[in-house]
Amino acid sequence: MSHQPLDGSAALVTGAGCAIGRATAHHLVRAGAAVALVSDRGDRLERIVDDITMSGGKAIAVAADITDPALAYQAVEDTRERLGRLDVLVNGAGLMGLDTALHTPVEEWDRMVSLNVSALLHVTHAAVPYLIDAAATSPRQIADLVNVGSLAGRVARPAGSVDNLTAAGLNGFTESLRQELRPESVRVSVVAPGAVHETIHGAAHRPAGSMAERLQPEHVADAIAYIVTRERGVAVNELLIRAVGQTW
Repeated sequence: MSHQPLDGSAALVTGAGCAIGRATAHHLVRAGAAVALVSDRGDRLERIVDDITMSGGKAIAVAADITDPALAYQAVEDTRERLGRLDVLVNGAGLMGLDTALHTPVEEWDRMVSLNVSALLHVTHAAVPYLIDAAATSPRQIADLVNVGSLAGRVARPAGSVDNLTAAGLNGFTESLRQELRPESVRVSVVAPGAVHETIHGAAHRPAGSMAERLQPEHVADAIAYIVTRERGVAVNELLIRAVGQTW
C-alpha cells in the first residue's frame, strides 16, 4: 500500500453527522488518518463508521452534545483513549439561522452562540494539549487545528446578524490561536466557504440562489484535507472558497 500523508495520525471531526463533517471524515481517512466522528446524532455516526470501515478505513463514533463542557472534554478524552493520540482537530459543528432581528427568537440566537462559539471553545481547550504532544512526538512533527467558518465572517448581509457575529468571532479566535500555537508546531487554520448545498445541520434557512451558486460538501472537505496534508514547513492559515457562480 502506498504511503499516505496522514498515516499513523488520528483526527477528531465535530459536526460529523452533517454533510460537510461526513465528507471531511472520508477525505481524512483516504489520507491515512483514523477518525473520531463527534456529533449529538449517534444514529448518523454509526452509519458513517460502517461506510468507512467497509472501505478499509478506521473510524469511531463519539456521540456527545459538545455544548456541554464536560461532554466536550469527555469526547476528546474518548478519542485519545480509543485512537491512542490526536493529531488533527476539525471544528466543524455549527448552526446557521438566517432571519431578521425583528423576527428571530432570542432562543435561536442563543443556540447559535452555544454551538458556533461555546462548543468550539470547549473542544479546542480540551484538545490543545494533545495536539501539542502529537506535534512533538509524531513522525510528521506537526499537528493541525482547522475551524470551519463561513463567508459570513467577511461579508455581512441582512438577516444574518448573529451568523456574522459568530463567524467573525471565529476568525479572530483562529488567528490569535494560530500565533499562540505556532511555536508548538500546531498549525491553526480557518476554512470559510460560501453557500454550500446541505450545509450546516439544523440550519433554519438555506442561502438563496440556485444550485450552481453553491458548493458541494465535498468541496469543503477537500479544502480541509488540503490544509492538513501540507508538508511541515507550509501553513495554510485561511482558505476562502466560493462556487464560481456565487456573486457575493
